[in-house]
Amino acid sequence: MTGTKKREIKNASGKLGILCPGLGAVATTFIAGVEAVRRGIAKPIGSLTQMGTIRLGKRTEDRAPKIKEFVQLSALDDLCFGGWDVFHDNCFEAAVNCEVLDRNLLEEIKPFLEAIQPMAAVFDQRYVKKLRGDTSNVKKNGSLMDKAEALMKDIDSFADRQKVDRVVVVWCGSTETYLEEKPVHKDLASFEKGLRESDPDIAPSMVYAYAAIKKGIPFNNGAPNLTVEIPAMLELADKTRTPVTGKDFKTGQTLMKTIISPGLKARMLGLRGWFSTNILGNRDGEVLDDPGSFKTKETSKLGVLDYILQPEKYPDLYGDYYHKVRINYYPPRGDAKEGWDNLDIFGWLGYPMQIKIDFLCRDSILAAPIVLDLALFSDFAKRAGLKGIQEWLSFYFKSPVTAPGLYPEHDLFIQQKKLKNTLRYLMGEDLITHLGSEYYDF
Repeated sequence: MTGTKKREIKNASGKLGILCPGLGAVATTFIAGVEAVRRGIAKPIGSLTQMGTIRLGKRTEDRAPKIKEFVQLSALDDLCFGGWDVFHDNCFEAAVNCEVLDRNLLEEIKPFLEAIQPMAAVFDQRYVKKLRGDTSNVKKNGSLMDKAEALMKDIDSFADRQKVDRVVVVWCGSTETYLEEKPVHKDLASFEKGLRESDPDIAPSMVYAYAAIKKGIPFNNGAPNLTVEIPAMLELADKTRTPVTGKDFKTGQTLMKTIISPGLKARMLGLRGWFSTNILGNRDGEVLDDPGSFKTKETSKLGVLDYILQPEKYPDLYGDYYHKVRINYYPPRGDAKEGWDNLDIFGWLGYPMQIKIDFLCRDSILAAPIVLDLALFSDFAKRAGLKGIQEWLSFYFKSPVTAPGLYPEHDLFIQQKKLKNTLRYLMGEDLITHLGSEYYDF
């Protein structure tokens, strides 16, 4: 396929500020990790932007630069960090309490982490029933619009203090209780009216998203909350020409599902049932112990298989499979989650087989490089003049956001092809189809 003209992309000069609503396990693991990499005491394992390559042209050309050398992304040395939280703990205290990273590593970068103090959060107990924050670190006065404007002032103050040139926001907060689209979400006028009237159907994550997008700042949602995909927010993103991405970082068990299920479908192996359970002891696990928050997460997790396996197209293989997801709060595990899966599959002539997966993972370790990549890629998208839904970044999410009426693509390998082809397209390179006709006599 012939390459297109290279898109005009603003350079990445100056500093990039990354603001995280929620300075807990994921955010502090990400921030501490970037600093450790900058000091040369660790490697950015898991980050596509830092370690991944991209093939260009024919296989015989042997062109496969690192992605960060192919497209101009902000350098790690140019990143600054901040955020909001309902707790007063600075990033060092929060990282110690979360017990994800080794204490010796944290001590080595302690002054850097201690300097990152959380700004007062927008918080509503109704949306996160199991989280009990410090009420003195919560924005209390005024309407939701007043709080959104306070967030915008926070962003401006952060940019002035850190002397950053650009900002992105990555939600690293808790999973909010389940919420369906309501009339207040139908358009921007209704939503802004709802903000002024503090409509109870506007969740805190929506207030953060509104504040960011109103200022033209890319917003990435690491939780399964209903946030940027509502019509009001997409209208605002279009108006301010701002990129928005998907929701719910693809880590742990769902990552395994998006790797295994495409393989079953590729080989036309049938599925009778997929039972998934998790034990998790960190704050995320505690929050998900509430039925409302769990329903939000469950909805995100359950949708993956149907979209990949397409039971309506393959009724003999996937027309009647049983899918169950459970998350159990188990404090002794802390951030070291265990995801256990049992798959009952069948093959030739319907003969039964099984697959067992026991994934002893660390959610924050898997999520941290996602935060980095999304921050860098969404900033790149903004500089490239892209706006609205960035479906090419679905690779990082359990719940991709798509244009209305378009089903989401969950297959990890198709998502990766889409991501890399988008980069090739923006840079004026030939798209890779893997047809290979140029090597053989067709």
